[in-house]
Amino acid sequence: MNRKEILEQLASGKISVEEAENYLNSNQIEVIEEFAKYDIFREARTGIPEVIYSETKSPETVVEITKKVLEKKNIVLLSRLTEEHIPKIAEFSSDFIVKYGTGKKFCIIKKHNYIPSKENGRIGIITAGTSDIPVAEEAKAIAEMMGCEVFMIHDVGVAGIHRLFEPLNNLLKKDVDVLIVAAGMEGALPTVVAGLVDIPVIGLPISTGYGFGGKGETALMSMLQSCALGIAVVNIDGGISAGAMAAKIAQQVNRKHRNSSSDVDDKQ
Repeated sequence: MNRKEILEQLASGKISVEEAENYLNSNQIEVIEEFAKYDIFREARTGIPEVIYSETKSPETVVEITKKVLEKKNIVLLSRLTEEHIPKIAEFSSDFIVKYGTGKKFCIIKKHNYIPSKENGRIGIITAGTSDIPVAEEAKAIAEMMGCEVFMIHDVGVAGIHRLFEPLNNLLKKDVDVLIVAAGMEGALPTVVAGLVDIPVIGLPISTGYGFGGKGETALMSMLQSCALGIAVVNIDGGISAGAMAAKIAQQVNRKHRNSSSDVDDKQ
């Protein structure tokens, strides 16, 4: 049964609340030919929309999985694209909205009538340099799919620390719930930011840099060794992981805020 059928049977009294919960929480799988198994209820369980990791899949496989997902969902994110994927993805342009990130490293495919919510909190994303933008955009994309409003500032790294303070202050004025700070090279920016704010900071190491400790390794180690408290760190180039975690934090903050507001209204 799909979610609608489960809810209809619950409403009609054919199944109990416990049975409905078991159905919704069960790992219902849809097989896509012989190469993939699509977990239909993953988003319902985890709150995280569908992401198709594309780098190790053929263009044809990516297209088949995407078609199957779009039969059930309004939107899907294709991550880690290669140049070979782009011509096949163009097949979706006639029936869906296809939006690429910088450098076409990922794309979002969504139905024309789909409008995401912006009621699940606010997230700020900061990049140390312009080279960090493509991965930071992945974080923005998944967070917006999860119903968050996202604000970005770029090129405010520690090489010119004076550039940081005014943009950071402007982000805080927007009442963001959590910050994602993306940096490559020595990866120092998340530590600096965490020492200036009272909200959670997610460090996003980027594979910029070269030579000894290059390709994001030094940035990752630096963030893990941060002397500033309140930092969580995702893997190198883990934009989607950072965005999903930030969205979950923002959702929890706003859920508690809504519940407390409701309690006040009830008492009045």
